[in-house]
Amino acid sequence: MKQFITRRSFIKAAGAATALTAVSVGAPAAFAEETNCFFGDKADVTILYTNDVHTYIDNKSPKPTYAAIAALKKSIEDTGRDVLLVDAGDHIQGTAYGSMDDGATIIELMNEAGYDLATPGNHEFDYGMARAKAVIQEADFPYVSCNWVDLRTGFNVLPSVKFFFVGGRKIAFVGVTTPETFTKSTPAYFMNDAQTKYIYDILGGEDGQKLYDAVQKAIDKAEFWGADTIIGLGHLGVDPSSSPWTSEEVIAHTHGFTAFIDGHSHTVMANKQVTDASGKAVTLTQTGSYFKNIGKMTVGADGTITTELIDTYEGLDAAVAATASNWISAVDDMLGEEIAVGDTKFYINDPATGKRRIRSGETNLGDFVADGIYTYFNEIEELHCDVAIMNGGGIRTDVEAGPWSFKTCKTVSPFGNVACLMSVTGQQIQDALEFGARFAGAEGKENGGFLQVAGARYTIHPMIPNTVQTNDKNVWTGSAATPRVSNVEIYDKTTGTYQPLDPNATYALAGMNYTLRNLGDGFAMFDGATLIKDYVSEDYLVMSSYAAMFGGVDANGLPHLASANSPLADYPGYMLNYEDPYGAGRIQMIW
Repeated sequence: MKQFITRRSFIKAAGAATALTAVSVGAPAAFAEETNCFFGDKADVTILYTNDVHTYIDNKSPKPTYAAIAALKKSIEDTGRDVLLVDAGDHIQGTAYGSMDDGATIIELMNEAGYDLATPGNHEFDYGMARAKAVIQEADFPYVSCNWVDLRTGFNVLPSVKFFFVGGRKIAFVGVTTPETFTKSTPAYFMNDAQTKYIYDILGGEDGQKLYDAVQKAIDKAEFWGADTIIGLGHLGVDPSSSPWTSEEVIAHTHGFTAFIDGHSHTVMANKQVTDASGKAVTLTQTGSYFKNIGKMTVGADGTITTELIDTYEGLDAAVAATASNWISAVDDMLGEEIAVGDTKFYINDPATGKRRIRSGETNLGDFVADGIYTYFNEIEELHCDVAIMNGGGIRTDVEAGPWSFKTCKTVSPFGNVACLMSVTGQQIQDALEFGARFAGAEGKENGGFLQVAGARYTIHPMIPNTVQTNDKNVWTGSAATPRVSNVEIYDKTTGTYQPLDPNATYALAGMNYTLRNLGDGFAMFDGATLIKDYVSEDYLVMSSYAAMFGGVDANGLPHLASANSPLADYPGYMLNYEDPYGAGRIQMIW
């Protein structure tokens, strides 16, 4: 089903109304000084910015799109003003429009829209290290990151700073990538082929000091080369669970930023003033996610910073719009076949609060995806499977009641991970559940590694402090001293009952290779487990296969996704309730 279509534009629009000169940190000082002398009086400079677009390119006008951004940039250029367009990461992964060609068309759209700079987010690594580097080469714009290093050489993989000589001033952008990339992408991608050691690092440090030092070093370089405006272009976010690596903490522990364009936490933040280490106020801004807004920053002739978020724009660049439309049509044709009908809405968000729940509690879609993995091995592969797990971060969107297509499944699970079956001990299952639940119940914290389960049930005690052992990259290193997960029970198909987990027994555990084999989200407790079967099917195909097995087929030949129609309804005593947004009660919270 997966098709890779490469479409690449090598020609950037020439003859823009304003000439922008960019130079890397390594340019001779004399050249930098002379270049600055070419400009006269200072003028306003506009910086347009995006973050966490996540390949949501099918917005309808007048909502923002790459075609709208291209038109907006040109409209500013046509007035004779200077404008730059930058992105703060997570642009090539998220929906089928990214995953069907590993982000190639997204980069083409960004090229055509006229992006001038980007920094990699954690999801730029989701297709592997080789693809991440290829994406950087395919882009007509440079990438920057001050804290992505090659441990074999000790050098940065990318430039840490990029200068633009524009509007009579010298603007420097410092790129910053979240150290959470290790566990929110796939740690194995940062290791050697034998997976025995890391060969790349995203500098962070358990207390954040490595990150702060890398950022300050880059700021110091920008100041040394004469920048009068220094802007952070970071993919860090403000979520408490990202501490000590949030943008607010980076600003607070460094000095020299004029402003900071952020991403990662999907926060709508037009302008927040954060005090840096010298006591100066720094503008922090973020657009949200999924093209909710376009950011517009103005660096005034007097150096003042103003920002606004633009949520609609009527203009469209015809060429960019055509590229997007053609690709959307191609993907929709490939994945548009209807395979089932949802009789109820499936949730990742809490219907009562609207907040994302899938990473901290059970939902009916979490149950459904985990059940799909469990059923695939038990019924299609006809292998014995005791338990299936699915990380909440791998389940991406609510699904409204109504028709389901392959595209629906690809949008829910866009990562292209494949299912595998491992032989593990009960203790490894206990450690995994404990690790996934280590932030459960904490206000403002969530965990992409929170585990939705099939063939099992368990209880979390949020009032018990987290004692799971992890390293400075948040990778599991040891069992919890005082478990907060209890009453773990495994479904026994023979008796139709749930039986207590035996730490010393062996179980057949199914999941995605991201979690079970590649240290995804930091699940290192499975290292050394015996592989039973791998590479059986991609994540979205496992889900669609499960949907196709439901009964209740209507006149159009489509099965209906109701609990009573599931093949698991024939398993006596199996916990199943897709009609409840909060699932079947497999995960209990006891305060």
